[in-house]
Amino acid sequence: MPAPISERKLANAIRVLSFDAVQKANSGHPGAPMGMADIAEVLWRKFLKHNPADPQWHNRDRFVLSNGHGSMLIYSLLHLSGYDVSVDDLKGFRQLHSKTPGHPELGYTPGVETTTGPLGQGIANAVGFAIAEKTLAAQFNREGHNIVDHNTYAFLGDGCLMEGISHEVCSLAGTLGLGKLVFFYDDNGISIDGNVEGWFTDDTQARFESYGWQVIKVDGHDADAITQATEQALKETTKPSLLICKTTIGAGSPNKQGLAASHGAPLGDDEIALTRDALSWKHAPFELDDEIYEAWDAKAKGDIQQKNWDADFDAYKKAHPELASELLRRLNGDLPADFDNQAQAYIQQTQEAGGDVASRKASQNAINTLQPLLPELLGGSADLAGSNLTLFKGAKGIEKDADGNYIYYGVREFGMTAIANGIALHGGFIPYVATFLMFMEYARNAVRMGALMKQRVIHVYTHDSIGLGEDGPTHQPVEQLTSLRTTPNLRTWRPCDATESASAWLRPLSLNIIHQH
Repeated sequence: MPAPISERKLANAIRVLSFDAVQKANSGHPGAPMGMADIAEVLWRKFLKHNPADPQWHNRDRFVLSNGHGSMLIYSLLHLSGYDVSVDDLKGFRQLHSKTPGHPELGYTPGVETTTGPLGQGIANAVGFAIAEKTLAAQFNREGHNIVDHNTYAFLGDGCLMEGISHEVCSLAGTLGLGKLVFFYDDNGISIDGNVEGWFTDDTQARFESYGWQVIKVDGHDADAITQATEQALKETTKPSLLICKTTIGAGSPNKQGLAASHGAPLGDDEIALTRDALSWKHAPFELDDEIYEAWDAKAKGDIQQKNWDADFDAYKKAHPELASELLRRLNGDLPADFDNQAQAYIQQTQEAGGDVASRKASQNAINTLQPLLPELLGGSADLAGSNLTLFKGAKGIEKDADGNYIYYGVREFGMTAIANGIALHGGFIPYVATFLMFMEYARNAVRMGALMKQRVIHVYTHDSIGLGEDGPTHQPVEQLTSLRTTPNLRTWRPCDATESASAWLRPLSLNIIHQH
């Protein structure tokens, strides 16, 4: 019997696929995939719960590559694991209409959970995934039936931690005690401009410990140490975990590892030849041994995991048929059977009532009516709930126990919006978020990312009137409405009465309603 293939060789498969694809495209970032290959091999082969044959399986673990410039890392992982990502797809890296764009994009590549690239937002999406999982579990799991039960993992780099959004979302994640959230920090000390010591000297461990995270330091090239650290992270169920993985960017490249030269440019044919020799890799570009594919293939394991969950769900359905039906409805994104009729009646009542009602109060009236009909509405505001009027009757703030239906985001407009994108991506909820229209500017890039991914996130922006003059020019929105209206895939409503406010709420929930009205 041949000796089992080494974990280092399995990780090297990621390295060679990554630098080969970048070289063929003559564009890309080989450094991060080569540096994080050992971490990725451990996580994906030993811990990640997923089924390549069904990328949308509800109870799969979520994986986010926040440092999305290293996209060949996730494309290699998907290809090796058995997803519908072929060698030809890898050869088409960064080419028009390919499955393998320069940064991971939702909807183009099976297995990609969210579009990443703007640094920091991937980890914010991951926090949203973890909030959604924990809250959905609190609402639907019952004794002996942990039917919503998965982890969220994210890879991130120095750039993600330098972006301010990382503070917003990681602070909140610690406060909420998201114990199924595990981050792997690629601590390689290099960014495009060179060694980050000149501009990034934070004590990352102390920073995250102050947020309430478990922090574990580990050699990012030692498979056994990574395994032990991940096991330790998963045992901690009351805190999120950050694994600070000391790595070498471009690991394996004799002349470019550890240098910015491997960050955002192809290694070059000569250096690739040297790297192949250093890794004892004898194959031509994009060629791998069958034994490597067999060791990586996750389809059989994923099929068993999904069938086990199916059996668990069948037992849950027998014990709690109404809950099971409601959970499936929400996860599938379906509306309640009678929603359209009730919503139509609400619009009619609003129109008949008439009256002079402030639009933000009319918005709150709509939420009060709709939330009991749609328990998946998960609201939140950036510390302005009393002004935005986003609280509804029966609202209960989500805290560490997660048994709630409203998120107090604090003064975190950017983080709030990117988290809401993650909640929408997870499924089971329709998130809405709120702040003053002026402060949409803080959230702007996350609004754009949600629109780019065509996610159903409702943004409630108030205080858009010239009457804000008493606050001075800092609070007076001028160009903001135009900016929103010119954003592709973003429908912008500025209701002028109670009926329009109700219609504006119903538009993202049920397109049929507005058409009938």
